[in-house]
Amino acid sequence: MKSFLWLLVGVAIGFVVAHKVNETPSGREFFSSLDKKARDFGEAVSDGYRQREAEIRSAIDGD
Repeated sequence: MKSFLWLLVGVAIGFVVAHKVNETPSGREFFSSLDKKARDFGEAVSDGYRQREAEIRSAIDGD
C-alpha cells in the first residue's frame, strides 16, 4: 500500500511539473513535438495491424 501511495504522489508531481513546463513556449513546442511523434507511432501501428490483418484474411480465404 505504501508503494502505491508513492506511485500516486509521483504521478501527481509529474502532472504538476508537466503543466508548469507546458506554460513556457519551449515547453509547448516540446509537448507538441511529443504529441506528433506519439500520433505518428499510433498511426504506424494501426496501419501495420490493418496490413497484417488483410494478409491473414487473404491467406484464409485462399486468394
